[in-house]
Amino acid sequence: MNYKPSIERYDNMHYRKCGNSGLKLPALSLGLWHNFGHVNNFENSKNLIFTAFDHGITHFDLANNYGPPPGSAEENFGRILTNELSSLRDELLISTKAGYTMWQGPYGDWGSKKYLISSLDQSLKRMQLDYVDIFYHHRFDPETPLEETMAALDLIVRQGKALYIGLSNYNAEQTIRAIEILEKLGTPCLINQPKYSMFERAPENQLLDVLDAQSVGCVPFSPLAQGLLTDKYLNGIPADSRVATSGVFLNAQSITEDKLKKIRLLNDLALERGQKLAHMALAWLYRDPRITSILIGSSKPEQITDSLKALNNFSFDESELTKINDILNENQ
Repeated sequence: MNYKPSIERYDNMHYRKCGNSGLKLPALSLGLWHNFGHVNNFENSKNLIFTAFDHGITHFDLANNYGPPPGSAEENFGRILTNELSSLRDELLISTKAGYTMWQGPYGDWGSKKYLISSLDQSLKRMQLDYVDIFYHHRFDPETPLEETMAALDLIVRQGKALYIGLSNYNAEQTIRAIEILEKLGTPCLINQPKYSMFERAPENQLLDVLDAQSVGCVPFSPLAQGLLTDKYLNGIPADSRVATSGVFLNAQSITEDKLKKIRLLNDLALERGQKLAHMALAWLYRDPRITSILIGSSKPEQITDSLKALNNFSFDESELTKINDILNENQ
C-alpha cells in the first residue's frame, strides 16, 4: 500500500445529513459511470479515487453495469480498494445498483428478487467486499410487483449485504409507493437518485417535495447535463468532447442554437458571480437543502479539484434565481 491520504481531507468539505438517518454525505460524491472500466487507464482511475478522498469526498457510487465492459468499474474499484484503501474502508461510503441489463436471459435485468439478489452477490465479489453501504434499485420495473422488488431490498439489508437501500430513476408516484412498502417491511428508504440539473428539472415537479416530506435524501446525477453546463460548448462542439467522440448519451442534434444561447447567458451570469458556469450549476443544486449530495463524474484529477470550487459560494439572491429561471424558460 503506497497511498497515504491527506491528513486535511475533512477540513473543507461540507457534509449533510441524509434524510431521517444518522448518515452524512459529502456535498460532492464521485460517480464511476465513466472512466473506471477496463478500457480506461487504471493508474488514472486510481488517481481519481485518491484525489477525491484527499478532499473529503467519501462517497463512491457504482452500478453493476458500469464499465465498459459491464462489471469492470466494480472490478477496478475493488482492486484499488483492496490494494490501497482497505485500512480506510470504514471512512468510505460505497454504493452500487442493479436494474439495467447486466447479463443475458430473463434473470439479468429489471427488478425481480432473483435478479437483485444475484446481481448484488456478483457486485460484492467484484469489489471484494462483504457489504456495500447503499444498494439502489436502478430503475422502476413496470412488470414486477413493486412489493417483490422492495422485499428484495429489505432482504438484502437483513442479510447484511447492504446497510441502507435507495431508489434511482423513480418518479414521485413510484417513490411514494416504494416508501410505503418499505416502511411496512421495516427497512426505510434512505435516498433517491434522480437525473437533475438546470436543463433537467423534472424532480422539481413533486419528487423533491415528496422526498422532503418523507425525510428521504436526494443525490442528483448528471448535474452538468453531460458537460453542457460547462464552458466547453460556448464556441461550438470541441473535437475531444463526449458529443464528438461518443454521442451515445449526448449528441450534436441536442445542442441547438437555442440551447447554446442559454449556455452563454448562464455563463455570463456565472462570471458576474465570480464563478465558472460549471461551478454555478453545481452550486445552484446544492443551494437547496433538500439536496444531500451531488454526483460528479471526472476523467482527470484536476476536474475533481476544480468542481470543489463550487462550494466556495452556493448562495443565490432572488434576483439571480429569477435570472436563471428566465434564461431556462425562454422559448420553452
